[in-house]
Amino acid sequence: MATKGNSGDNRSRSSMSVFIVAGLCCFFYILGAWQRSGFGKGDSIALEITKQTDCSILSNLNYETHHVGIDDSEGVVNEFKPCSDHYIDYTPCQDQMRAMTFPRENMNYRERHCPPDEEKLHCLIPAPKGYVTPFRWPQSRDYVPYANAPYKSLTVEKAVQNWIQYEGNVFRFPGGGTQFPHGADAYINELAAVIPMDSGMVRTALDTGCGVASWGAYLFKKNVIAMSFAPRDSHEAQVQFALERGVPAVIGVLGTIKLPYPSRAFDMAHCSRCLIQWGANDGMYMMEVDRVLRPGGYWVLSGPPINWRNNYVAWQRPKEELEEEQRKIEEMAKLLNWEKKHEKGEIAIWRKQTSFDYGRGRDPQLTLCESTNADDVWYKKMELCITPYPETSDPNEDAGGAWKPFPERLNALPFRISSGSIPGVSPETYQEDNRSWKKHVNAYKRTNKLLDTGRYRNIMDMNAGLGSFAAALDSPTLWVMNVMPTIAEKDTLGVIFERGLIGIYHDWCEAFSTYPRTYDLIHANGVFSLYKDKCDAEDILLEMDRILRPEGAVIFRDHMDVLVRVSKIVRGMRWNTKMVDHEDGPLVPEKVLFAVKRYWVAGEDNSTSSE
Repeated sequence: MATKGNSGDNRSRSSMSVFIVAGLCCFFYILGAWQRSGFGKGDSIALEITKQTDCSILSNLNYETHHVGIDDSEGVVNEFKPCSDHYIDYTPCQDQMRAMTFPRENMNYRERHCPPDEEKLHCLIPAPKGYVTPFRWPQSRDYVPYANAPYKSLTVEKAVQNWIQYEGNVFRFPGGGTQFPHGADAYINELAAVIPMDSGMVRTALDTGCGVASWGAYLFKKNVIAMSFAPRDSHEAQVQFALERGVPAVIGVLGTIKLPYPSRAFDMAHCSRCLIQWGANDGMYMMEVDRVLRPGGYWVLSGPPINWRNNYVAWQRPKEELEEEQRKIEEMAKLLNWEKKHEKGEIAIWRKQTSFDYGRGRDPQLTLCESTNADDVWYKKMELCITPYPETSDPNEDAGGAWKPFPERLNALPFRISSGSIPGVSPETYQEDNRSWKKHVNAYKRTNKLLDTGRYRNIMDMNAGLGSFAAALDSPTLWVMNVMPTIAEKDTLGVIFERGLIGIYHDWCEAFSTYPRTYDLIHANGVFSLYKDKCDAEDILLEMDRILRPEGAVIFRDHMDVLVRVSKIVRGMRWNTKMVDHEDGPLVPEKVLFAVKRYWVAGEDNSTSSE
């Protein structure tokens, strides 16, 4: 069995008789929180986390209950070798070398460009030497171990803006940003004086060009969850830092392709000196923000060109250029039916109207999108048109339904369901789905006692359905990236956002837009049945391995024959598995497979054996 280079603890990994499946034993957790995170100024934090570790988890785990035997007679397990060390931070669909072969116009080269099948890697992405277990939330908001993302360039480039500092083998995040160098709290409170965050009415946010996502990190104090994105560019590892901090983020850019979110998804969108040319391309990027913004939603723009008269010298830009830029933004906002609610200093806030009568006094410049499905966005080109509001019977009625505060909206009936917008999904099926997933999650917790401990912060649901798995897990110690497969029979991602959760469209035949080792727990319900005839299960599992942290957990839920095949593949990937029956008993054909990815790093023994 591969061992960590540090021999400071006489208890070696080989002394453990078995890895705990679907969770980490207390020994590994303490080792992760203290030994692996215990450098320099991180020591006291790691020690405090270790004191909070409940070692009774070890004795309480029982994986023998309803254990299903797996027939190993099909042949030898195929062992996957580690990839070369230079793939440690490999992002297949945002590979830097491949990106440079695409046009730079409108940021096309920073968009998704995935390798063809013959160029896909069939090896395991290694963790960097010295990789350690991240700190628990909320400590992780402020501290990231240097070994996990060893990139110091931002500590120099953004030094005066308080983005990130390097201190004693940990990175510290003071909470600053380009527009809020003295901290995000005061900045967010200024926004909250205009935008109803404190009441729970604003719950979901989109942060365009997020940097290290300090805005999203500090929004959690107000129970607001932000989907942050930034390209993989010269600001090295910014999205990786965000996810190491425990903040939702993906690699992405406003370029030529529509954002991978449904229409009317977010309560608020935000750009803090995000370097997006909002006035360019006839306002196309503002039209795309309008598409994903709910009727009644808010758009925040801070930084250039706002307050250009007082800042053009400091920004080192011609005042005429800035004046024209703001003029175009103001004109497009008016065309989009956004009302300016606030402008002070370098912050401007607009609000999208709750309804819009397109037949009354229609602006001749207004071109409505002709597509019958505003949520059909995967690899679709952005359009120079405005997404229509949902129809209303009364001009005073809120298009898309009246807003409900969070957490009430988590289990309230979403408008898309009550209005009959999703064929085959009724109020009754929605309530039944909620009940079923509460039951499933309770069963998961009986098996994996770590689900309620804060051990898993970044969680992904690969086939999210109505978002009921995430709703059943809801806790301030975690968040769920709800993924809607582009081949799903029903597109219910809009429902997920209406519940106050976040998510994204994705095709699991391709790599996800994230760095390696960015999720603590992955839930895969029916994923391999869904993709059975679409792409190779091995490729999907290798992608899951890429994005899962060492010692991270996976819960598969599928038919037994599917899970037997999955179990055989992952045993060659340095994963430990155990299959259990459905909580309703062994006669139910659906089973559950729990798995844990073993700890190993670059340069260690290449064997996948657990011995």
